[in-house]
Amino acid sequence: MKKTFLLMALTTAGVSFAQTKYPETKKGETVDVYFDTKISDPYRWLEDDKSAETGAWVKAENEVTYAYLDKIPFREELKKRMEKLWNYEKIGAPHKEGKFTYYSKNNGLQNQSVVYRKDANGKEEIFLDPNTFSKDGTTSLGGLDFSEDGSKAAYAISEGGSDWRKVIIIDALSKKVVEDTLVDVKFSGVSWYKNEGFYYSSYDKPKGSELSAKTDQHKLYFHKLGTSQKDDKVIFGADQKRRYVGGYVTEDDRYLVITAANSTYGNELYIKDLTKPNSPIVTIVDNFNSDSSVIDNEGSKLFIETDFNAPNKRVVTVDAANPKPENWKDFIKETKDILSPSTGAGYIFANYTKDAVSFVQQYDYNGKLVREIKLPAVGTAGGFGGKKEDKILYYSFTNYTTPGSIYALEPKSGKSEVYQKPKVDFKSEDYESKQVFYTSKDGTKVPMIITYKKGTKLDGKNPTILYGYGGFNISLTPSFNIANAVWLENGGIYAVANLRGGGEYGKKWHDAGTKLQKQNVFDDFIAAAEYLIAQKYTSSDYLAIRGGSNGGLLVGATMTQRPDLMKVALPAVGVMDMLRYNAFTAGAGWAFDYGTAQDNKEMFEYLKGYSPVHNVKKGIHYPATMVTTGDHDDRVVPAHSFKFASELQEKQTGENPVLIRIDVKAGHGAGKSVAATIQENVDIQAFTLYNMGFKALPKK
Repeated sequence: MKKTFLLMALTTAGVSFAQTKYPETKKGETVDVYFDTKISDPYRWLEDDKSAETGAWVKAENEVTYAYLDKIPFREELKKRMEKLWNYEKIGAPHKEGKFTYYSKNNGLQNQSVVYRKDANGKEEIFLDPNTFSKDGTTSLGGLDFSEDGSKAAYAISEGGSDWRKVIIIDALSKKVVEDTLVDVKFSGVSWYKNEGFYYSSYDKPKGSELSAKTDQHKLYFHKLGTSQKDDKVIFGADQKRRYVGGYVTEDDRYLVITAANSTYGNELYIKDLTKPNSPIVTIVDNFNSDSSVIDNEGSKLFIETDFNAPNKRVVTVDAANPKPENWKDFIKETKDILSPSTGAGYIFANYTKDAVSFVQQYDYNGKLVREIKLPAVGTAGGFGGKKEDKILYYSFTNYTTPGSIYALEPKSGKSEVYQKPKVDFKSEDYESKQVFYTSKDGTKVPMIITYKKGTKLDGKNPTILYGYGGFNISLTPSFNIANAVWLENGGIYAVANLRGGGEYGKKWHDAGTKLQKQNVFDDFIAAAEYLIAQKYTSSDYLAIRGGSNGGLLVGATMTQRPDLMKVALPAVGVMDMLRYNAFTAGAGWAFDYGTAQDNKEMFEYLKGYSPVHNVKKGIHYPATMVTTGDHDDRVVPAHSFKFASELQEKQTGENPVLIRIDVKAGHGAGKSVAATIQENVDIQAFTLYNMGFKALPKK
């Protein structure tokens, strides 16, 4: 049966938003001076995440928020549908370690996916069940890595969503813990060297709050099995102060590769020959002007992925004896499309992004193009990685209407077949996605993919979520999302704009949305909204804008610059105080994209000009807003959201509500339990539809 929205719209007079009484948020007298300009910061006290006062404010705000949400008549019905649609088995791609094949599986509504394994006879058993890590489901698995022979494993856990990790080392056969837990590990993988130990990275424990205090000197360590963490040797970072340091061992155990950076773009690159005792660390790239990494080696021949002299990236080769850039030779040349390579089964897979969708080419190690991988449809493909001896590789495929499926690829023949296709109670064939190219303020053409039910009438009355990110060289490519599927089922339109600042068109596209060009990102987003309205997909009364993290900044800046453009604003875990973002945790590393208020007067004025916290004004009718964050977010500290919500609640004119929904024992998003994820999406959609005037969901 065709589902349509019951347009039982509530008139403004019929919804008593004015009755929403917010907690009283005290104002302090803190004033900072930037280049002779005084900037008041009345809510500075909310930066203290350890104080009882801040805790009481969080509790009071949540009470108001949930009292509001509890009154939405269709919220429970929405939750039942979300849970029903979410409840399907999800299986991850398998990988062989030692005598076992490992994979993840979730039976549908388990808070965390479980790691299983099978032996050579196909006997299945649970290897790790993160659902047992904590009673409330807030401790998650943050990584799992095996020693060379598969006999040992190290797995990382995150508590309360924090970026800080603990690493637990076990005997993989018996699953018993074999030594003390490593603590205070952050922004790090685990890379084993043979069966002797592993490399990992961390910061010194900060003074003050570990959730908000600044961390800016990353170090690479080696942990030798059977020794105490306090005896772990610093390999890199003790003398060279870098904010981000990573280390990984090549598959043949010959080289340790070290990357070092001070910002989220641009890294130094080093190698160390592990076959020679006390070998020196050799510099490959000695500056931060490009992104480069070693993706594989054949003996001393290194294969390097880089955007040095290639904004769209290329793969080069060089001998480890003379690895400087002047000796690099093109292996896979730069093209007009964006390259992301992977290796496995003795091949290199060039995964390209063209207008935000994937196509994949397979190369041998002589640089010969073997074939283009035929993908199931237009969308996003990922994976294609594995060990050299693997005979089968796995890749995933998805788009906005197709649930993610896993395919098994036989690289030698090129044969692909479905390995795991989820059974989701969603009729993909009833929906379609359309890519459009609209014009931004300065004439730049920007792509956007709009997804909706086939036959949707373009009459300006369709509830629409416009989503964006626009930063840090991150590309938004098509992917299926259960919450978005529910939105589509309820007659909604979901639009994703590929804004400048992202990585969809390489380094030039990224750079065009950074520092003194950051306004381009907001202009692109505003133009996307105007396009949707002009083409009658929706109208301002039925438009919501949504984004998280840097996308939360996007929403905050857009709603303060153009509050008339949308009915609902949904900023999540956003960077909202652009004058102080670099004072917390690893925030200083975002300076490549943002610049800092300390750089110079011009940069300060520019940041102040769009910083959401500093651009909320009295007497403005802001859209209905629900800010979302987590009290354990140590990536973008919740004080950003706390301050922004406080400014809005104080200065909002009119009856549109301003709420802040604060998840407790939750972080930036990674590892959040299924139950918490479902409830958050239910609350966001319920709030959005209710404020667009709907008082019921469609009748089935």
